[in-house]
Amino acid sequence: MNLLALVGTMITLVSVLGYVNHRFIGLPDTTGIAAIGLVASLLIGTLGQGTPVMDAAQALFAGIDFADLLLHGILGLLLFAGALHASVAQIHQERWLILILSTASVLMSTCLAGLGFWAVTWLIGHPQPLLYCLIFGALISPTDPIAVLGILRRVGVPPSLEARITGESLFNDGTGVVIFLTLLSLAMGGPVPSATDVALLLVKEIGGGVLFGLAAGMAGVFLIRTIDSYAIETLITLALATGGYAAAEALGVSAPIAVVLMGLIVGMRGRNDIMSAHTQTRLFGFWEVVDELLNLMLFGLIGLEVITLEPGPREFIIAALAVPVVLIARYFSVAVPILATPRLRHYGGRVALVMTWGGLRGGVSIALALSLSGRLESELLIAGTYGVVIFSILIQALTLKPVIRRALPAAVLTGPPEPPGNG
Repeated sequence: MNLLALVGTMITLVSVLGYVNHRFIGLPDTTGIAAIGLVASLLIGTLGQGTPVMDAAQALFAGIDFADLLLHGILGLLLFAGALHASVAQIHQERWLILILSTASVLMSTCLAGLGFWAVTWLIGHPQPLLYCLIFGALISPTDPIAVLGILRRVGVPPSLEARITGESLFNDGTGVVIFLTLLSLAMGGPVPSATDVALLLVKEIGGGVLFGLAAGMAGVFLIRTIDSYAIETLITLALATGGYAAAEALGVSAPIAVVLMGLIVGMRGRNDIMSAHTQTRLFGFWEVVDELLNLMLFGLIGLEVITLEPGPREFIIAALAVPVVLIARYFSVAVPILATPRLRHYGGRVALVMTWGGLRGGVSIALALSLSGRLESELLIAGTYGVVIFSILIQALTLKPVIRRALPAAVLTGPPEPPGNG
């Protein structure tokens, strides 16, 4: 099947899922599409074994490299779109807590989730090497900005809390990927890196991503400032999201962090002084459409890709047990810095609960897990990842609003914004 036929088939399948959900079920679009795709995959996998339908479905999805499509394709567009609409002022106000959540908390969660997953594999009688389980902890610990941003737009949360969850999800991928790649290199027999080596890699990935993102973002702002054509200005932003992402990868710095900085800079300056009102309406409207369409495609693929896994009883058990392990690791990794922040300590446990439930996982974790195929014995790691992601999309996302209302007092939700401070 050529590329056009493959893309056309995928768009057709996801549009059918979206129509069925909107017409007959009524779940939020991304959640509904993922849910129906998941159900369809499980039905075909259960009832269609050995049939032409099953063979055709597996042949179709075997031709899609999900990890490459997301990590080296649409991720840059989705991150740029999310950052473009984020509140820079709120993120700046919460910058120190976001920094801790996107670095130290990711490392803590990696260790806790990895140890918990290791214990679970022993419990079910299929023990895995501790290093493999720590790799699972690394790929599942960063919250997915794509899933988080899509849900937060529909759920009313205080601006400061939204900034913490959004900012953390936008920036913690860099730390998670560095830990993931370091552990994967060890598992594949690479040299044992020293603490200095890991620190230098973190500085290169994160610091380099920040510097490159700032430089590219300011260059884009300069170009946009000197013209007044919404079509060309939109092309410049597309170049940042795609060419900028590819250039960051080529330089060996964190492409996700770089493209997030580009989006934040263009979004902040675009609203203030460099774009006409007409251009703002067209450009921001364009990126809203891109964001929504790519999110629908991504969540549809998450549901439909299950058909390639052929899970057995062991995989279903590990998928179910991975969920509480990851939630507990997430709670402790966010509770420690929140309870250490004086202005948040009064409602610290409740805020940590909301951030735990709002720390969704999605396509990025699945892409990292699928990238392990052919390198490690990754069946249990992939099953655990899918279990956590599906629970995030179908349970956490749908219940986040009532959890927020129950956990946080009305005064926090409806009262005046929290006083400024660096935490």
